[in-house]
Amino acid sequence: MRADTVAAAKKSSRPVVLRSTAEFARHIGLARTTVSRVLNQQPGLRPKTIERVQRALAETGFTPNAHAVHLKGKRTAMIGICMEDLATPPAVRKLAALQRLLRSRGIASLIEVYTPGVGRDVVRHFQSLRVEAVVFIGHFLRDEIEARLTELTRQGTPHLVIDQFGLKGANTVALDRAAGMELVVNHLLDLGHRSFGSLGITKGPPSRIDRQTGIQAALRARGLDPAACIVSVDHLHERSNDFEYGRLLAGSLVGLAERPTAFLGYNDEIAIGALRGFQEAGLRVPRDVSVTGFNNQEICGMTSPALTTVDQSIEDTVATAAEILLGQLGAAPTAKPIVRTIAPALVVRESTGPVRA
Repeated sequence: MRADTVAAAKKSSRPVVLRSTAEFARHIGLARTTVSRVLNQQPGLRPKTIERVQRALAETGFTPNAHAVHLKGKRTAMIGICMEDLATPPAVRKLAALQRLLRSRGIASLIEVYTPGVGRDVVRHFQSLRVEAVVFIGHFLRDEIEARLTELTRQGTPHLVIDQFGLKGANTVALDRAAGMELVVNHLLDLGHRSFGSLGITKGPPSRIDRQTGIQAALRARGLDPAACIVSVDHLHERSNDFEYGRLLAGSLVGLAERPTAFLGYNDEIAIGALRGFQEAGLRVPRDVSVTGFNNQEICGMTSPALTTVDQSIEDTVATAAEILLGQLGAAPTAKPIVRTIAPALVVRESTGPVRA
């Protein structure tokens, strides 16, 4: 770009569009190598030159190509995040919290939804961009994600899995969901309940297994047979919208000859839908039946009655995840996978009460 062209552009009302470092260098009248040295913070430059480049960056809004940094052996300051989906509120909250924390450390996030069958392409795309680590949030098909973790380990790329336990060779941070359900069941047992209805716990994602494990452990610890204590009609309805699924389950459970006195929700949405369904059928919560959820979303405090549920301790989960993740950057791989368990907390509200005599 010639000097007279630059002058004309400055006088024009249209902004100067600079698409490369070479164009930017010509625009401010410096050699490209000099500008590159300033952008890469290399030593030996005059303060006036650095100030000139920085002032021009502010004036023009030019942004260097971050993806080209790795060609010079520099850190990309980017981490790839694979999401199971973007429809689960707790997972999205973890994503947002992790992204904010990483950004505060100067690290950008690239986010992809990891659907079955495309995981290999997603991870390889991240690797082509030379991300410094890959994070997985949610529950994935075991064989597929373990294959991706093996590839990342072979390439020396750090990884972390948030939420899913039991993966071979995986660095993991996850809520102890089994312990969460033990808290719920023990709370209800202390209130005198001995019969329990499933609200989506016997049919659904792999994370239901952890919930089932906790329920069974709590019942057996009190000398009760889980098979005799738990009633399920989960198979009678298709799960598309969780609120409606819970309402439909309640409608089917109300008519049972021996209706359970307490109901365990897979999540808050299903539990709230069931609460509404029980009320539509004329039952009073918690006088006639007790209802519990899982995740402790804000809506739990807005229902009538407010919902007893399990809090996921998202802040602790994300803080622990970030600590492990950042500790891996630039460090030698650990001999054994790093596994951290986050303790849940029971939040008791008005939807649970003593069993009626």
